[in-house]
Amino acid sequence: MSPRYRTNQAGRIIAVVADVVAAIIVLWILMYLLDANRANDFVQFVHETARWLAGWSHDLFTFDEEWARVVTGYGLAAVVYLAIGHAIAGRTSRH
Repeated sequence: MSPRYRTNQAGRIIAVVADVVAAIIVLWILMYLLDANRANDFVQFVHETARWLAGWSHDLFTFDEEWARVVTGYGLAAVVYLAIGHAIAGRTSRH
């Protein structure tokens, strides 16, 4: 296996991980906005995972409306994970 192939593969893996992380966070935002049943095990799992992933940005903003805090706090985390993940993946793929 050539070194170039390994770096391209590493870049793809990093991009996919960033995409999955962002997808989990966005899924929670959608579940929250659509008022998903929080007693459901899957909804609880997604919420707990998104809360852990976005722990650094959760409640970062202090809007009066709770839905605005959820969208901005979790949304910021999703955007940051995508931006950083794809930037690292791009740099990895170029070298």
